Amino acid sequence: MKIGKIESFIHHLILIILAILFILPLLWMIFSSVDASAIQALKIPEKFTFQNYLAVITDSSIIRSYWIGVLLSGGQSIIVVIVSILAAYPLSRYQSKFNKPFLFTILFLTSLPMTAVIVPVFQMFLILKFVDKLWAVMLFLTGTSLPYAIWLMKNFMDSVPVELEESAWIDGASVWQGIKKVVTPLMIPGIFAVLIFTYTGSWGNFFVPYILIQTPEKLPASVTIFQFFGNYGLVDYGKLAAFSVIYTAPVVILYSLAQRYMSKGFGLGGATKG
Repeated sequence: MKIGKIESFIHHLILIILAILFILPLLWMIFSSVDASAIQALKIPEKFTFQNYLAVITDSSIIRSYWIGVLLSGGQSIIVVIVSILAAYPLSRYQSKFNKPFLFTILFLTSLPMTAVIVPVFQMFLILKFVDKLWAVMLFLTGTSLPYAIWLMKNFMDSVPVELEESAWIDGASVWQGIKKVVTPLMIPGIFAVLIFTYTGSWGNFFVPYILIQTPEKLPASVTIFQFFGNYGLVDYGKLAAFSVIYTAPVVILYSLAQRYMSKGFGLGGATKG
């Protein structure tokens, strides 16, 4: 009994330490964003101010980069969801000897580090004159996210009973109508999972836009955040913290909107037409 209590104490202690490690940077970000004299250390502001937020939201270059980031991440996420559904459908519904090798190939592609492929990709962008094209960067980001998205979407689609589609076919629905009106509505939790995973990965992506976009005015917020780091180690911590709080808003909003769908299971094991 004592051994069980000791193990429980150790587990709780580890969880508390991990929670503190996550909470302290968050507290620094919140306190520093409303501190006119924010420093690197965590401290409660002597005087609260929203001047840091005003300086950020009134800077046209910051707002422009912010919306460019929303465009890149949002567009990429929507394309990934649509393409992954179409790619996952035959893998889930049709049996073929090539399904398993294809899925393992997809799994292999997810393990490729970006640093290993960015050099040939940059060379390709130069040849095709895609450098500095936001739509080209969006398509490349889509391609890098698709392998894992297809793998996830296929597993979610496997949970939708095929009998429901067969019932729709009997009623005169086509395959496309079955996907649109039967499969997709029942995969809302999976779709949101892929959407959030893709959006968060793209939203915080610094490396790809930094390499493939040369014009400063076209850089997304994930890259322009470095403008708060000045020369000789000088950092505007107050504005950096305020920008970081605003930077987290799209992901927090997306999680909040998707929460009620993500918390629902499929629960469709016996939901077939009688």
